[in-house]
Amino acid sequence: MSLLGVTARRLVSRARCGVQAASSKKRKFGLEMARPSSNMADFREVFAKAKHIAIITGAGVSAESGVPTFRGAGGFWRKWQAQELATPAAFARNPSRVWEFYHYRREVMLSKHPNPAHIAIAECERRLSKQGRSVVVITQNIDELHRKAGTKHLLEIHGSLFKTRCTNCGNVAANYKSPICPALAGKGAPDPETEDAAIPVEDLPQCEEDGCNGLLRPHVVWFGETLDPDILTEVEKELAICDLCLVVGTSSVVYPAAMFAPQVSARGVPVAEFNMEATPATNRFRFHFPGPCGTTLPPALARHETEIIS
Repeated sequence: MSLLGVTARRLVSRARCGVQAASSKKRKFGLEMARPSSNMADFREVFAKAKHIAIITGAGVSAESGVPTFRGAGGFWRKWQAQELATPAAFARNPSRVWEFYHYRREVMLSKHPNPAHIAIAECERRLSKQGRSVVVITQNIDELHRKAGTKHLLEIHGSLFKTRCTNCGNVAANYKSPICPALAGKGAPDPETEDAAIPVEDLPQCEEDGCNGLLRPHVVWFGETLDPDILTEVEKELAICDLCLVVGTSSVVYPAAMFAPQVSARGVPVAEFNMEATPATNRFRFHFPGPCGTTLPPALARHETEIIS
């Protein structure tokens, strides 16, 4: 069984244990969990008392910055959907095409900026850290907009567009070059009529470690690959200690991330969902705030009147 499968089973097992251990709490909050509240004042009271806040974010946050999601209707690059390109097999067959796709995405991201939701999260982290409280962001996004906004405690479970990994020596390195290599300059246009550049492998991004020169690949988790076990361990630690969880701009259908918030809710911890619409997990949470995250999140995370800032 893959590491992802083992981890997923472990998370499910812990979630089930949490359901049993927190049965009295679930009875207490049963009404709210069945019908999530949208009362911001009630959420703000919970927020004011929280010491360890975990914020799980997905593509909905980045979409408000104009980042293409490549999911759903119209989610194509040229004539391919992301799941046809973001695989080890696709890279082995045609590394030039896959690098064109990721080069396009990198170049797009260089023109995008954090939106009010990213900024509200980063500001909340800075402010609460001065009060001895913690905020961790667990993101499925690979665009680094949380990092641009100033978030420090960030767990990128699917990797980053701006990191590379050598297919030869395994070295992982930050890479913000534009273009990432000369051969990709001006390449990657998403128009369906664009022909593949067919760049020779030796002209694609190469490892710069002494004596290596191996072919680089994007340091992102592709379909069919397992998540980094060290990152998952950190995620589990943070979810185990959090006393408030926010789920922001995520569909709650991509595993194992889709299990994170329900696992927290199962042990009686308040979970608040901020999303354009309800998700399959909505009724398992205490709060649900519909609408654009950039509109709903800033007032939710703003300084509470009871906060004392030195």
